[in-house]
Parts: sequence; structure tokens; C-alpha cells
Amino acid sequence: MSTKKSEKIQSRLRRKGHIRKHINGTAERPRLAVYRSLSHIYAQLIDDQSEKSIISVSDLSPDIKASIKKGTTKTDKSVMVGELIAKKAIEKKIINVVFDRGGFKYHGRIKALADAARKAGLEF
Repeated sequence: MSTKKSEKIQSRLRRKGHIRKHINGTAERPRLAVYRSLSHIYAQLIDDQSEKSIISVSDLSPDIKASIKKGTTKTDKSVMVGELIAKKAIEKKIINVVFDRGGFKYHGRIKALADAARKAGLEF
């Protein structure tokens, strides 16, 4: 791994640590944690008090994978993930969440996922 990439990862992890000091999910208001890799995007609703993942969705989930066509952009996949996690959360009667961007900058795919989740009914 090159040093530049290593420094970039270290910076993100440092930002993530600063964010996680202040963000905490409960059963009533779980944490919506987002992880973005080069190819995929993942989102989970986490109850930090009981240390359990309530719902998890990614672009590899069967519901989304079936609707992905050739030429679908990574941003479009992020929108699908945001909509699906909001739909599943509302089915479990969860409306309010705390958004945890995981140290990633709030733009691009992270912003697309957050906006889609808000549009589908989640509040944060």
C-alpha cells in the first residue's frame, strides 16, 4: 500500500473516531452507519446500547441486486440502498435515526444515500 493511500485511510479513521465520540445509537433512535468501498456501499441501523445491528442493506442485497441493470452508476446504487433501508426501518416502526457517515466526506454517494433515506421517510 502506498504511503499516500495509507495517509488517506488514516485521516478517514481519525475523522471517524472524532465523529463516533459524539454519535450514539439507541433502540428508539439507532445509528445509520454508512460504509463506502470503491465498488459497493453498505448501510446499517445499529443500536449501540445493546451492540446489535437492527437492519443492514447493501448494493449486494438480493432486493437491490435484482434491480441493478448494466450501466447503473454507483450513485444510483446508493440511492437504492438509501430507499431500501428507509423502507425496512419504517416497517420496524423506526423513523428517527442518527446519521454516521463513517469519516467519509458528505458528498457524492454518501449524500445520495442520505437524501434518498430522508425522501423515503427517515428523519435525521
